[in-house]
Amino acid sequence: MNLRAGLVLLLTLTSACADLEPSTGAINPSVCADVIDVQATQVGDNIYDFAVTIRSPDQGWDKYADSFEVRSSTGEVLGTRELTHPHVDEQPFTRSLTAVDIGNESSVEVVASDSVEGFCGAAQVVSSEK
Repeated sequence: MNLRAGLVLLLTLTSACADLEPSTGAINPSVCADVIDVQATQVGDNIYDFAVTIRSPDQGWDKYADSFEVRSSTGEVLGTRELTHPHVDEQPFTRSLTAVDIGNESSVEVVASDSVEGFCGAAQVVSSEK
């Protein structure tokens, strides 16, 4: 079953990580890792594979997107993908997390972490058609 039949994108949560430049009032680019797209494919009863696209201000080993999570509506972590290296020259980038059991959840949230800032960027919420 594909994304349209399994999970559909509901909305993009806003990022709280854009900072105002004190001297000019201009908005700086996000310092956080943002989830900008999620493709989900049902592969079994309540089991999904996720292809997650992240945009992050990677600077090398000192600051980079280091993981993403699939979370339940109550915040329980259902699956985690560790990202083991920076993606400075590959922005945005997509990585997969397979065989995530979402149980009876009607929606899940996908969030990314930055090695310095933690989980602070834009997330994506997807809903299952149960």
